[in-house]
Amino acid sequence: MKMAEEHFETETLKHIGNRLDYIYSIARTYNSDNPELMDAIASLAAVANMYTKSKLEELKGEKTTTSPQGFIVSELGNSYSRMKEYEKGKDMEFPSWKL
Repeated sequence: MKMAEEHFETETLKHIGNRLDYIYSIARTYNSDNPELMDAIASLAAVANMYTKSKLEELKGEKTTTSPQGFIVSELGNSYSRMKEYEKGKDMEFPSWKL
């Protein structure tokens, strides 16, 4: 039986991880500009980076990261909460229709 071809390459995953580290760093550095947005961006970058690290470990046959799923769920919850709060604020700004 033929092995399934991998969708990701090790070097590409490392490149993706570096970009996500950069995005996370910028979001944390400029957090005071727009805290809610930057927190959401940082959390999403952390989620994507954890998935990238987990996939990279899988490709290498290593398992050093503990509980990547728990971390992802937790960080994603943070971004989700930030977006729900943002959405609530936008709903209040929307003018009511008058006929």
